[in-house]
Amino acid sequence: MKVLANDGVSQSGIEALKKAGFEVITTKVAQEQLTQYIQKHEIDVLLVRSATKVRKELIDACPSLKIIGRGGVGMDNIDVKYAREKGLKVINTPSASSSSVAELVFAHLFGGVRFLYDSNRNMPLEGESRFKELKKSYAGGRELRGKTLGIIGFGRIGREVAKIALGCGMKVIASDNEVGEADITLDFYDGQKITLQIKTEPVSELIKHSDFITLHVPAQKDYIIGKEEIQKMKDGAAIINAARGGVIDEDALLKALENGKLSFAALDTFEEEPQPAVKVLMNGKLSLSPHIGAATHEAQDRIGLELADQIIDTLQPAQS
Repeated sequence: MKVLANDGVSQSGIEALKKAGFEVITTKVAQEQLTQYIQKHEIDVLLVRSATKVRKELIDACPSLKIIGRGGVGMDNIDVKYAREKGLKVINTPSASSSSVAELVFAHLFGGVRFLYDSNRNMPLEGESRFKELKKSYAGGRELRGKTLGIIGFGRIGREVAKIALGCGMKVIASDNEVGEADITLDFYDGQKITLQIKTEPVSELIKHSDFITLHVPAQKDYIIGKEEIQKMKDGAAIINAARGGVIDEDALLKALENGKLSFAALDTFEEEPQPAVKVLMNGKLSLSPHIGAATHEAQDRIGLELADQIIDTLQPAQS
């Protein structure tokens, strides 16, 4: 049986699949050529990340497909319901990248409160000639300890974010339409642990009390954070989006940064991805990364192995 990992898969995942008798193809096939490639090579399993789209037309045109796998959490680039109606198994790896995304959130948070996103731009250019001026301009940093972090979306990633926040001495509030309360367990050396219970509240309350807000929700039809929500936030608050483009109104966000309502913001995902708006890319109060939340060696290993296990459990070619 043939597996096409069109957006790549970890070597550990490849080795697990090959050991089970699968042929793994890692050729990157352009979207417009994908249907023809699957037909020609009679691909049984198509693995994608966020780049490749698997829509109804492709599903209908490729009867050899038995499994569609998404290396990651969200599956908005796959017509999941339709695929399942057609008898295909659709799999993903909802927990494999949670820690990596959570750590990226805090990379942006720590960089934001200490202006690292801006100083890293200016030090190479002016560090030698304007060292004292730059030191003064970045002298008004803040600590995270004691501040309140609002987490919108309290699934696996949101809870990993909460763990780091609590470890940093932050106060945590959360909002989730489907989760009323959740236990957060902090693990320490020698088997010691502490479990705390966090109850969720409406977004309308969360935004009023948070010093920083981070979003961890699937793709949405409408903005979760728009002009009205930003106006209700604390002056000097900050927003981090490592979820999906389109959950924040980027125009409203830029205006709030320009007028000082927000102190900074961080984006790992964008409304116009993979071609973010130039005005977003050029804004000096934005900390930016190119959708790399799950892009760590550890997360990719977990993703590859988890996908491999699910594929092997479903098809088991070595036993056929």
